[in-house]
Amino acid sequence: MITKDNQITFNNHELHGRDFLTLADYTKDEINYLLDLADYLKNQRKKGITFEPLKGKTLGMIFEKSSTRTRVSFEAGIYQLGGMGIFLSSKDIQIGRGETIADTAQVLSGYLDGMMIRTFSQKVVDELAKYASIPVINGLTDTYHPCQVLADLQTVKEVKGALNGVKMVYIGDGNNMAHSLMIGAALMGMELTVVAPQGYQPDPTIVARAQHIAKSHGAMISVMEDPKEAVVNADVIYTDVWASMGQEAEQAKREIAFKGYQVNKELLSLAKSDVSFMHCLPAHREEEVTAEVIDGKHSVVFQQAENRLHAQKALMTALMG
Repeated sequence: MITKDNQITFNNHELHGRDFLTLADYTKDEINYLLDLADYLKNQRKKGITFEPLKGKTLGMIFEKSSTRTRVSFEAGIYQLGGMGIFLSSKDIQIGRGETIADTAQVLSGYLDGMMIRTFSQKVVDELAKYASIPVINGLTDTYHPCQVLADLQTVKEVKGALNGVKMVYIGDGNNMAHSLMIGAALMGMELTVVAPQGYQPDPTIVARAQHIAKSHGAMISVMEDPKEAVVNADVIYTDVWASMGQEAEQAKREIAFKGYQVNKELLSLAKSDVSFMHCLPAHREEEVTAEVIDGKHSVVFQQAENRLHAQKALMTALMG
């Protein structure tokens, strides 16, 4: 991907103008390209080298859900690439007052070079992409979180040296993170087990989709209920909050359901001695994970969080550059 004179080449993975709605829309080679580009951009930044392929470009960022990492990483990322980000709260634009998704998509396409949306329904993202003539990036929905998993894959590759054959165990709610991790792991030849109690397991349709992808990539995707059995020989243990945004009213009910699913020192001791702990953040210490684990030597959560910046810069460069 990097030529002798240190210039980036697309190497037959021309992604310009594409949407990024779910990882399942991309091939293994395309994901590897994005990861290589993310590594390159991270190294350039660490060296203090300015790289501005998006100079003069503008990214519109639509938020129906609040955010720390998504907003700051996209806004800082587009700026570092020479472009500009515009924060568009649903309370401040007409989409929040009944304008159709189709009309919003077509209007914003005339002003912007790309759009990122963080919202509730995947249908909103899909419809926005259908009517927009510019790239649309899924910053998060209740069904998928592909941007986070792109950064997660970059992190696993950094700490384990490879993705193929890595054993990851995700413990907790079978939510958007579980869905995107299954697809990402399937594409990259990983072994992923999602561990969740009955009633909180991932969507069976998405499980089946990930398992179908896994068959042609030497991967293994499974769902279990017993965390102690699942983490044996795990390279990576991953968790997320038990009650995601919009589920706050279910907090007490979920605490009961997920009793026994906390990632703690005892659970980590059943995995490999060099196991890495990951969390997409924000974390609720002493709920889904103990402070001892998330702040301990096995944790790579802040490396993982930083990689949101680099992975999303790679994504914007490829789609908008």
